Amino acid sequence: MRGPEEELDELLKVRREKLEELREAGVRVYGGRYERTCSAQEVADGFAELEGKEVSVAGRLIAKRGHGKASFADLQDFSGRIQIHIRQDEVGLEGYGVFKKIDIGDILGVRGTVFRTRMGEITIGAKEITLLAKSLRPLPEKWHGLRDVELRSRQRYLDLIVNPEVKQTFVLRSKVIQAVRRFLDDRGFLEVETPMMQTIAGGAAARPFITHHNALDLKLYLRIAPELYLKRLLVGGFESIYEINRNFRNEGISTRHNPEFTMLELYQAYSDYYDMMDLTEELISTVAREVLGTFEVKCGEETLSFQPPWPRLSFLDIIQRKTGVDFSKLDAQEARREARRLGVEVGDKLPLWGESVNAVFEEKVEQELLEPTFIIDYPVDISPLAKRKSDDPRLTYRFELFIAGREIANAFSELNDPLDQRQRFLNQLDKREAGDEEAHMFDEDYVTALEYGMPPAGGLGIGIDRLIMLFTGVSSIREVILFPLHRPRD
Repeated sequence: MRGPEEELDELLKVRREKLEELREAGVRVYGGRYERTCSAQEVADGFAELEGKEVSVAGRLIAKRGHGKASFADLQDFSGRIQIHIRQDEVGLEGYGVFKKIDIGDILGVRGTVFRTRMGEITIGAKEITLLAKSLRPLPEKWHGLRDVELRSRQRYLDLIVNPEVKQTFVLRSKVIQAVRRFLDDRGFLEVETPMMQTIAGGAAARPFITHHNALDLKLYLRIAPELYLKRLLVGGFESIYEINRNFRNEGISTRHNPEFTMLELYQAYSDYYDMMDLTEELISTVAREVLGTFEVKCGEETLSFQPPWPRLSFLDIIQRKTGVDFSKLDAQEARREARRLGVEVGDKLPLWGESVNAVFEEKVEQELLEPTFIIDYPVDISPLAKRKSDDPRLTYRFELFIAGREIANAFSELNDPLDQRQRFLNQLDKREAGDEEAHMFDEDYVTALEYGMPPAGGLGIGIDRLIMLFTGVSSIREVILFPLHRPRD
């Protein structure tokens, strides 16, 4: 009995033999431009006007059913499927002979007349079939199917062919990004672009990817965030700006993390984090209504409502509510002790007060925040670019938005005091020297820019990939990135 690999080898051999037979018969097996008059969906939608008329369609052969001198086949293009009827007396003996050598997976052009079968199916009666590309490998569903998540994202081109619903995820992704741009453009924001390669990796706490510029003999970093360059533009006089682009972080891969991901970052002069909360709430709810047609989003077993307004809860208050511990009354040592008592891992070396408190939040609170919820007023220890609260200097005017237990957005009233910023960079430098590779690098030029004066501003970052995960109800980030990173096969 032959195994799957031997079976595949035989199929590959047969297809190559057919390729040679077609070439010997004078068939151009990898054709050129083909004039289409309709898509498959347009034929279906316009049947009333197209019945009895001639159309040209093109796509991939998905199914084939032979009946002597007549056959049916299904052709799939980006819009959907259409049935084709091929009769020897219409396409000729030679044409029908070519069709019999065509395999599922081949790409065809079909010219013919639109009609409806006795079973009521809209069909194109072929008058001419043109082979546009011969498929030398069988589609996965022909022998094993394509259901494994890793295999699907590793060979996304096959996933898109055999699982047509996957296309809709990426169509929706495109519509969401278009809707975000439209929302911001309509409110006077200007889209800009900032460097992907930077001499200092700033704007976030993350480990960067490192590269090298040969001509300048210069070490460069793929950006972990565009933040510091966007705020330089505020210094230069831009007032409402945004960027939708890639960030790169040298971190682990999980259902929520891919080393290359898409972020929206925006900044608005003369505003603060309250304005950013209002903007975030309006943006996400507007995009949901526009793209999905509803405020209600199915996420796993839960149906979440994006209908504003959303709760705004204090970082320290929600932790106290969930754990019974009032961390505002504790110092760094006491905070670490309480974290450990709650079963939360913290470093052996005494962490900063805010680091221990944040570890408790991530372990005990974050995953329970299902409905859209703003968590406000984060510790300054973990917020090196946010403005301190005037009534409590241990905290900042910063919020994160959580939906379905995931962080979706991060925002704050931007720190525009160059002296405070310099000291915070120095504090981060101490952490780097102590071995924290994710601590913020010191950016002297950014501090210089602040010394020229940056207006008070609100800033916001939204993870586009995670937002798409919410809107599509999937649990893995790989399902919403066309080509996520994989370890190469041996």
